[in-house]
Amino acid sequence: MTTNLNETFAAVQVASRELALLNDNVINQILNAVADAAIAETPFILSENEKDLARMDKNDPKYDRLKLTEERLKGIAADTRNVATLPSPLGKVLKESVRPNGMKLTKVSVPFGVIGIIYEARPNVSFDVFSLCLKSGNACILKGGSDADCSNRAIISVIHKVLKKFKINPHIVELLPADREATAALLNAVGLSLIHISEPTRLGMISYAVFCLKKKKKTTRLGMISYEKQRNKS
Repeated sequence: MTTNLNETFAAVQVASRELALLNDNVINQILNAVADAAIAETPFILSENEKDLARMDKNDPKYDRLKLTEERLKGIAADTRNVATLPSPLGKVLKESVRPNGMKLTKVSVPFGVIGIIYEARPNVSFDVFSLCLKSGNACILKGGSDADCSNRAIISVIHKVLKKFKINPHIVELLPADREATAALLNAVGLSLIHISEPTRLGMISYAVFCLKKKKKTTRLGMISYEKQRNKS
């Protein structure tokens, strides 16, 4: 299985280089199309979500995090469209300086390339991470919890359909198997950055985690941030 996962990692890295060729206008069109698909495919997504819910005790604290509804999918679609309205974070001149020998140095914002995300039983994160990574020019490898595996696979299949319509390599987003072997493989992968979200999260929290990752990113093996936050009960 490790060999297959390494092939997946390699395919995502190749796709990330193709992603660099997309302009912000196309990225925004894809995000809006994904939002439309989330609404159009609501019955399919909810039916797969029901399979996950059926395996969990309703008294389990994770049950509400796992549950998707028509209203929640509308909110997810609205969040995705909101990301499309944001200015591109790429190609920004962050710093310029001139060395004593006259050489001019310019620091410009660029994508990480591939970002790996480990998260628990909250399938909305699949949409959130994809939209933020696409907007910032990054491919992503998702490792969700086993509790939400049917929901996550439904969501990624919906996203892949949209990408294929735009003739975009679907490997820019991949969902790993929901087992410990996949987690270990992702933790030991080379050439990508990793965020571990151990609590229920919202779009803003992921953005903050990505910001922290940018500040701490390693250039050799992947750097890991465990971003923990108590759940907002409101």
